[in-house]
Amino acid sequence: MSTFTFQPATRETAKARIALQGPGGSGKTKSALRMAERLADGGTIGVVDTERGSAKKYAVVPGRPDLGGHEFGHMPMAFCSPENLIAAVRAAEEARIAVLIVDSWSHFWAGKGGLLARVDQESKKPGHYGGSYTAWAPVNDLEQDMLDALLNFPGHVIVTMRTKNDYEMEGKKVTKVGVKTVQREGAEYEFDVVIDMVKGTGTVTKTRYQPLDDASVHHPGEDFAGVILEQLGQGVDPVQVIVDELVREGLTYDRALELHGQANSRHLLAADLLHPKTGEPAKLGDVIKEYGQAVKPVTTPVTPPSSQANGQDDEGEYTGPSAHSLADAEASAPAVTRAPEQAQGPTHVSAPQMRMMHALFNKLDVKGRDDRLRATSLIIGRAIGSANELSMGEAKDLLDTLTNYSERDNAPDEFAAMVQGLEDAAAGDLSGLDQLAPQSA
Repeated sequence: MSTFTFQPATRETAKARIALQGPGGSGKTKSALRMAERLADGGTIGVVDTERGSAKKYAVVPGRPDLGGHEFGHMPMAFCSPENLIAAVRAAEEARIAVLIVDSWSHFWAGKGGLLARVDQESKKPGHYGGSYTAWAPVNDLEQDMLDALLNFPGHVIVTMRTKNDYEMEGKKVTKVGVKTVQREGAEYEFDVVIDMVKGTGTVTKTRYQPLDDASVHHPGEDFAGVILEQLGQGVDPVQVIVDELVREGLTYDRALELHGQANSRHLLAADLLHPKTGEPAKLGDVIKEYGQAVKPVTTPVTPPSSQANGQDDEGEYTGPSAHSLADAEASAPAVTRAPEQAQGPTHVSAPQMRMMHALFNKLDVKGRDDRLRATSLIIGRAIGSANELSMGEAKDLLDTLTNYSERDNAPDEFAAMVQGLEDAAAGDLSGLDQLAPQSA
């Protein structure tokens, strides 16, 4: 059965992605700061300044409020490599910057350390053949990583780009044909609004928002940004949609797992919100985890004192009497449901639990010992070399997860995708996002 499905489309609230392009002195930086103040709505503005500190000319002068100016965090950058911009975006995320301005983005194309310089560097490496044409392959990957970091930034983004006169030659005659942006051709398509600046006047040349079509404004600022905000807000808030599902009556642990997966895939786990119960500031991932744990079923298997006598071998493999179905496995391990504070039982994994794991892993088409241990380690949040190392609580968490996925229509594929997602998250240093698997008491 195909896992590719279409869902009804809804327009979601989003963050601004704005580009201002024009020659030097056309007002790009000033306009970016003026718009950023409205977009930030009291939040912090951060400027990555590749223009030799020129943005600081628009900063507030201490003790001279009469001179005006803008308050913002300033990050000078002389070496404009893709890696440096990615690091700057990560720093902006950690600092919870509301609006990130890159002034100018052109330097990451044609400046020191930029993409063109990297192509030249790659083409000169020993053993490289094909000149600059084949040198683009690794540089294209770097550019995509840079774009992903910039466009996935959780706040608003404004970039400025330089333009220069463009010419074409026919025979011996050179004709000026307009201006050309100093960036990769087509870069403007990455943004929702593109504004051409000429002597302080901004003209919208590309937009996804009908009220801004062909708009022309002298010194674009707060009013212009207000129109953009209005358009961005005409939709549903994806964070609120997930919260509404969490507080809906009848939430199940399985549904909480799905919501956590949705939030993770859309980079929303770190999104700020007010806790639906307390009203205190919180993170979406923490709220999902809390609500998921509240509805997580707790069962305590009744087990004999010796595990070795019931098919658990010294190597920790999932062995024991063959269980051909989930019903058979559950029948072999009677359980009683208790409140968490009343749960009692052995400290380590029991033989009936091992048999259930064996049956469920078979149902999920995970039959190799190494594959089972890999999945188990990712689900419980720590590496193990043997199933014997599982605590009672970890075994219950693992069984709950295996049971949830085994009951799905496309169980093996969905389980494999979940495990791969956990592995990807761990590789990205997201170890705190433990897919709602609570640790044992």
